[in-house]
Amino acid sequence: MTRLTQVKYGPYAPPVAAGELAAVSADGARLHVEVHGPQGAPAVVLVHGWTCSTAYWAAQIRDLAVDHRVVAYDQRGHGRSPVSAVCSADALADDLEAVLAATLAPGEKAVLAGHSMGGMTLMAAAGRAGFREHTAAVLLCSTGSSRLVAESLVVPMRAGRARTWLTRKVLGARAPLGPVTPISRWILKYATMGPGSSPVMVEVCARTVHTCPTRVRHAWSHVLDTLDLDHGVRELTVPTAVVVGTADRMTPPVHARALAAALPDCVGVSELTGVGHMAPVEAPEAVTARIRELVTTYVRTRRDELEEAGA
Repeated sequence: MTRLTQVKYGPYAPPVAAGELAAVSADGARLHVEVHGPQGAPAVVLVHGWTCSTAYWAAQIRDLAVDHRVVAYDQRGHGRSPVSAVCSADALADDLEAVLAATLAPGEKAVLAGHSMGGMTLMAAAGRAGFREHTAAVLLCSTGSSRLVAESLVVPMRAGRARTWLTRKVLGARAPLGPVTPISRWILKYATMGPGSSPVMVEVCARTVHTCPTRVRHAWSHVLDTLDLDHGVRELTVPTAVVVGTADRMTPPVHARALAAALPDCVGVSELTGVGHMAPVEAPEAVTARIRELVTTYVRTRRDELEEAGA
């Protein structure tokens, strides 16, 4: 049975990369990395979430790559990065450090944007030397640092042990997702997207999520179930913006508000009305605009200051 792949046309079709490379993580895992946009432009690094791939960022890449150098990579086991036996928050942090070292010049700063598990990757890496060397500012999009299963609203029940148990079973199911069908689209939209999501948006997300191998989806669900990165939030000392959809069932706004309260340097929380968990697809302009704002404020300004100092 052939599974659907990325869309081929329109704003959600993944653009052709200017360059591709393989970054090698601390344990030898190889990561597929794409680089888009002009050399020498301000850098942005995009980190996707659970069951996704670089294709998930197509709208952001298409817009930003006009005047930014955009780095995107497939998390281990996702997209074109081979499956790894190691699944942990530390491994995600190792992978990010490897990508930063492989794509940025020594001391070069970038804006790092992470969606869902991608945001958790940034929190896991916050205390690492490589992260601090290369990070000017961060965007945490549709993510949380702990209690992911307990706070999830995917199962429409009152909060408590029964809901947590059932949510754990749903998110950690071993059953393959199978082909994309009208029923699977409806389920995906309910669980991960806002009620106003267009059929095109739902299709994009379905094609991406259904391509993720079942064993990868299952393995990472266990990591997310027990994840506790509250310490990483406190170590995230660079300017950090938070974005969440008000209709996000996977990581509802309670997580964004907790992040904002705990971050040492939170530079704003954007709650997108009616948007679900897949904010970069559902509200691409809003997410891209926030990334651009961070670049303008924390990358270009600092670069100009360095040039002026050397003049």
